[in-house]
Amino acid sequence: MNSADVLALKALLSTPQKIAIIPHKNPDGDAIGAALGLHHYLIKNGHTSVVISPNDYPEFLKWMPGTRNVMIFEKQNAQAKEFIASSTLIFTVDFNDLGRIGQMKEVLEETDTTFVMVDHHQSPANYASVMYSDTSMSSTCEMIFHMIKALGGVNDINSEIADCLYAGILTDTGSFKYAATTSETHRVVAALIDKGARSSEIHREIFDTNTPSRLHLLGCALNNLVILPEYSTAYITLSQEELDKHNFKKGDTEGFVNYGLTLAGIRMAVIFIENRDEGIVKISFRSEGDFSVNEFARSYFEGGGHTNAAGGKSTRSMEETVTYFRSLLEQHKSELNA
Repeated sequence: MNSADVLALKALLSTPQKIAIIPHKNPDGDAIGAALGLHHYLIKNGHTSVVISPNDYPEFLKWMPGTRNVMIFEKQNAQAKEFIASSTLIFTVDFNDLGRIGQMKEVLEETDTTFVMVDHHQSPANYASVMYSDTSMSSTCEMIFHMIKALGGVNDINSEIADCLYAGILTDTGSFKYAATTSETHRVVAALIDKGARSSEIHREIFDTNTPSRLHLLGCALNNLVILPEYSTAYITLSQEELDKHNFKKGDTEGFVNYGLTLAGIRMAVIFIENRDEGIVKISFRSEGDFSVNEFARSYFEGGGHTNAAGGKSTRSMEETVTYFRSLLEQHKSELNA
């Protein structure tokens, strides 16, 4: 975080503020962890703060301190709009374009409240007065730690803040295995453990609370795995019928896409998940090395993200989406096989 942004943020927070903290739609561990970690820090420093999520999030994240007070925009629409309208400051965390918050986009576009962005994705939009954007960071939660440190608030980090930030770093680094995990990431994690983060308990809460239905859905997904060795690519499909059959709940497919990358010789893994209610096929991309799924998703599937992790969508049918995807691979064959 550069010195000008630190000074600007210190000035904004120098008097008590009414603050809305907003993660992206379908928030993951990093988004919720960053939002709640920041929330606890702001409350401790005399501000009024509410986390407002565009929609609900998975049960395996609802152990986090403060989760019961998160406002869900889809369910508490009037209450959320009222709080946003009266806010004096809005933090957006783990996204950098208002298109990532669904129905909340119009509400935020209509407010003249000051925005602060904290995010680590590529190609940020220019809507925030203070923009802390760093694509080299492992996670937004790591950025929140650095932001708190820059504000002189390390001593304010208690076990609640530490738990939330640790959870976000854990999930967004793939348990510290992704390339964006640096020595500095480990130093931040060590500091959070020193502050009271319950590392082993958090791991169990996130990864060891599966239901039989989720494991059966994973079996279905792996049974649908298609390997295209000529393109160093593997993909999975899950239809709405398959999701319904296995009692799908939000978050059940988290991490499924990564199984493709566990195969020797695979550089890109993709999962296509049908969402009949929204009329789309949701797509997650992962890659190894320098093949940019961010560019791939942005170019073909109205998405984006990071070099090695991105998302997108298609309004075609599942069959048409997969056919279109496969038709694109030939022009990227040299990159995928580099």
